Amino acid sequence: MNDHLKPLTSLRFFAAFWVVMYTYIHELSGNISLGVIEKGYLGVDLFFVLSGFILSYVYLNGFGEGRFKYGQFVIHRLARVYPLHIATLLFTLLLVAAAAVKGVTLDGNADNWAALPAHLTLTQAWGLAPTASFNHPSWSISAEWFAYLGFPVVAFLAWRLRERPIVAVSLAICFLVAVNLIFARLAGFELTHATFQWGALRIVPSFLYGSALYLAWRSGAVAKPGVALIGTGIALLTVVFSTSFGQSDILTVVALGLLVLSISGLAQDEKGILSGKTLVYLGEISFATYMIYVPWKWVYLKSVNALLGTDHAPLPFLWWFAGLLALLPLSMLAHHLVERPFRKIVRHYGERLHGAITHSWVKEG
Repeated sequence: MNDHLKPLTSLRFFAAFWVVMYTYIHELSGNISLGVIEKGYLGVDLFFVLSGFILSYVYLNGFGEGRFKYGQFVIHRLARVYPLHIATLLFTLLLVAAAAVKGVTLDGNADNWAALPAHLTLTQAWGLAPTASFNHPSWSISAEWFAYLGFPVVAFLAWRLRERPIVAVSLAICFLVAVNLIFARLAGFELTHATFQWGALRIVPSFLYGSALYLAWRSGAVAKPGVALIGTGIALLTVVFSTSFGQSDILTVVALGLLVLSISGLAQDEKGILSGKTLVYLGEISFATYMIYVPWKWVYLKSVNALLGTDHAPLPFLWWFAGLLALLPLSMLAHHLVERPFRKIVRHYGERLHGAITHSWVKEG
């Protein structure tokens, strides 16, 4: 792994943990309400900003220099997200079938079969799924897929502005603010709450923002460790302030972008905590954590409530913490047994198929 990506990989763990806590905290007995946790759905927007930054880091120079291969890029991105998505979808379908046999309800929309085609084609966040069905967090993977397919447009804009990072970041922030304000006015709710209906739109401004922030990093904006450290502190304080005191989600997303940029500058400190093996590894398995936490929550809550003789009651702390902690080994299993090996398989056969199709076109031409 490139050292410049280690702190950002660690940041992925905190983004996933933020989302998990947002959902899981309500299963704990006692009236606990923290602004930062209640805004945990913004961890998805942090993922979107990170995605725009990292993909630009990896592919932008190749795009500008004519070395970018779109077909190979799409195969690699599909290999990154699709195997674990299908695995969790199949597991969810098994849970739905088992629940039906036992006469148990997992979730009101868990078994909306009309949404299955959209889930199979990764288009459930494009307005093609009628409800938040099956493994609901996968809507964000559908949104990522939308961004992947449109990446050449983002790369074209970023390459044109590569020597003007201040302009790029300013335009990206203005676009983010404008899209969010216009959407809220027209839809009646904030874009940061959009999932299966408008998720594909939600990723666009954040993804563009991440790409623009990469240009700022590329220009050396956080090359000095002191600047990166101060920026990280300001960003974190802004996130805590905006989430704790009811400020607009737009301010939080902008601050999350500053956090991504600043933390990318901390990579120069190879002994820093965010470059440590433990946090980097947790970041590497964070996609698995994000994809399995809802099905696991269903299984765990039903099992514990049955054991305790309760009916979906909030859990005592020790039971609650045990379920949260169990996500770690389960994420490791999903990462090493599904995500990594099947990523290689999809890449291998995808590239072979792409090569055969390309060869056939060239031959016919």
